[in-house]
Amino acid sequence: MTDPGSPTDPDTLRARALDALTTARERTALLTTCVDEPDLTAQHSPLMSPLVWDLAHIGNQEELWLLRAVAGRDAMRPEIDGLYDAFEHPRAERPSLPLLPPDEARRYASEVRGRALDVLESTAFRGTPLTEAGFAFGMIAQHEQQHDETMLITHQLRKGPAALTAPDPAPAPPFTGPAEVLVPGGPFTMGTSAEPWALDNERPAHERLVPPFYLDTTPVTNAAYQAFIEDGGYGDERWWTAEGWDHIRSHSIEAPLYWRREQGQWLRRRFGVTEPVPPNEPVLHVCWYEADAYARWAGRRLPTEAEWEKAARHDPVTGRSTRYPWGDADPTPEHANLGQRHLRPAPAGSYPAGASPLGVRQLIGDVWEWTSSDLEPYPGFTAFPYKEYSEVFFGPEHKVLRGGSFAVDPVACRGTFRNWDYPIRRQIFSGFRTARSGAS
Repeated sequence: MTDPGSPTDPDTLRARALDALTTARERTALLTTCVDEPDLTAQHSPLMSPLVWDLAHIGNQEELWLLRAVAGRDAMRPEIDGLYDAFEHPRAERPSLPLLPPDEARRYASEVRGRALDVLESTAFRGTPLTEAGFAFGMIAQHEQQHDETMLITHQLRKGPAALTAPDPAPAPPFTGPAEVLVPGGPFTMGTSAEPWALDNERPAHERLVPPFYLDTTPVTNAAYQAFIEDGGYGDERWWTAEGWDHIRSHSIEAPLYWRREQGQWLRRRFGVTEPVPPNEPVLHVCWYEADAYARWAGRRLPTEAEWEKAARHDPVTGRSTRYPWGDADPTPEHANLGQRHLRPAPAGSYPAGASPLGVRQLIGDVWEWTSSDLEPYPGFTAFPYKEYSEVFFGPEHKVLRGGSFAVDPVACRGTFRNWDYPIRRQIFSGFRTARSGAS
C-alpha cells in the first residue's frame, strides 16, 4: 500500500491526471473560441489542419483510449473515426472531408470529456499497462497539449489581426556569462524506465558513453543569427548540406520564417503583429538545414541528441540523471517558459533557477532545439500502445528536437521527451544551440 500523497498513491495520481486533463481542455477552449467560425473551418496553410479538425480529433482520441480501450465502452460515433485518423488523411486533404461543424465538434468533445472523467474516478491505477500509474490519462493529456501547440502554430500562420494575447516574459539584461560550458565525458543514463507518463520512444533507460564536448550556455540569439545573414550565409554554399542548399535555393529562403527587411531593419510577424526582431531572444522558426548551416559558419556543429540529454539531465557531482536540468521537481514559472504563458521566447540567459548543474540555461522551454540526430529507437524499444506514435517515424527522414518551447505544456515536456520533424520544417517553434568537441 502506498502512502497518501506519494507520487504513486492512486488519489495523488488521479488528482494529477484531472489537473492535466483540465489544463489541456482550458487551453483548447481558448485556442478555438478566440476566432470566428470561418477561421475555425478554414485551412490557413496546407501544412496544418483546420482548427475544427484538431478539436474533434482531440475528442476522438480521448474516446478511443479512455472510453473504449480503458473502460471497454462501445463507440459513441464510430462513423467519424476515419475522418479523424491522422494517418488516413494527410493534412492538406482534411478541409475537403465532411468534418463536424464547430458547435457539433465542441459538443462531441465535451460529452467525451464528461464520460472520461467518470472513467478517471472509477479506474484503479494498476493491473494493465494502460492503467498503471494512470498512463492512459497522462497520454491523452499530453496528446491534447501537443495539439494545442499545433493549433498555436496555426494561429501564427493565419492572416489578419491577432486573436491571442499574453504578457511578455520578464525583461532581462544581456547575458554576460560564459558563452559555452564543458560537459565532461563519460557514461550517463539516457531515457527513462521510471517516469510513469513517459512515451514509448523515451524508453527504456540505458547507458550512453558521451565524449567531452562544449555546449552553448544559451540558445543562439536573433542577433547572432543576423550576423550569419549579414555575412552572406544564405548565399554561401560552403555552409550547407547538398540537400539544404537545394532546399533554400528552390524556395528562395533568405532569413527565418516570418522575417523581412525594411529600411535596413529586420522585422517579424508574430501572431498578427509586425515588430522589430528582438536581438536578445533565441532565434525562432528556422529549419534544421538553417541551424546546421549556422553552426558550420560559426565553426561549430549541432549537438547530438545524447549530448543534449546529458547536458540537460546528468549531474556530474552525483552521477544521477535527473528529470530536468534543475533536478526532479516539476517545472514552475521560475524554471522555464512553458505552457503558452507567454507567446514568445524569453531573452537568452533567462531563468537562472532552471539552469543545469554546469550552468546551461533554457534547455527546457522557449524554443525546441534541433539536434544532429535522426530519430531512432533506443535499445530495447517496444512500441506502446500503438506503433503509429513513434515506430513509423524512425529513420533518417526525421531529425530530433529537444527541450520544448514556450508553446509546450509541462505535462508534455521533460528531460527525456523527444520531438521530431522533417529537416525542412520552419513553422514549428524551433531554434537551436551549437556544440563543439572537446578534450577531457
